[in-house]
Amino acid sequence: MSDRLTVKSNTTLLPFLITRLQSWSRSTVKQRLKGGCVIVNGEQVTRHDHDLLVGDQVVVEASARGASSVPQQLGILYEDRYLIAINKPAGLLSVGSPNENGPHALGMLRDQLSRHNKPIKLWPVHRIDRDTSGVLLFATSREMREAVMKEWKAAEKTYLAIVEGCPEPDAGTIDQPLRLDPAIYQMHVGRHPDAKRAVTHFTTERNVGSRTLLRVELETGRQHQIRAHLAWLGHPVVGDQRYGTVGPRMGLHALRLSITKPGTNEPLIFDTSAPADFLALLR
Repeated sequence: MSDRLTVKSNTTLLPFLITRLQSWSRSTVKQRLKGGCVIVNGEQVTRHDHDLLVGDQVVVEASARGASSVPQQLGILYEDRYLIAINKPAGLLSVGSPNENGPHALGMLRDQLSRHNKPIKLWPVHRIDRDTSGVLLFATSREMREAVMKEWKAAEKTYLAIVEGCPEPDAGTIDQPLRLDPAIYQMHVGRHPDAKRAVTHFTTERNVGSRTLLRVELETGRQHQIRAHLAWLGHPVVGDQRYGTVGPRMGLHALRLSITKPGTNEPLIFDTSAPADFLALLR
């Protein structure tokens, strides 16, 4: 997700960012600037003393431009008349957004599967964050999407997460409610009248140095749930610029999605192995 800011008075870039992005630490702001994530009037800027004038437009992106390559073809994990599951690469939006530019999986998949005289219609069953890789499911009709979503609470969602540090104990459950702060597009963890129940189960798969590979099971499916919960635990996802620190990519991969196909009671399991750039974060 991008943060779009308008300059109200003449200043320089780093003080402006620190003032406007008060929910982030000074070091996180500097890392994002150094990492090429700041765009001023359409141009990438990394100098902290870059002059800003009234009316300048500043965009702080989730990852640097050109940091990840978008494939020409999406990997299809499953396809029938009703459902299509793909392997979404990190760096690609699930669907289009008025706040973010660039290609998205929904549009790419439509182009990939449509024929000149037979365009295909698709509806996203769910979404995963742009910087998360892995299983993403679409339906070929609104009716099928609604039928799958009706039983979505029974779906089993498994992720892999690479986090900073080594959680102790090495397995557990985070049962902390979440609420979205729309001003900064970030989840707050803890009790609040507007917070919603969120439950995350985690198990340690492997420790490598100061990082840990976790298997994560979602009991609920709140926005940014894994990222916010693990940061609250004190072990943020590697490369998570919103809840942790900047990195080459975010250490989150949607490993497996299990559902029951509506109308048939047929169990469907979609899974895809973690990509090399994800596993490289453990080295």
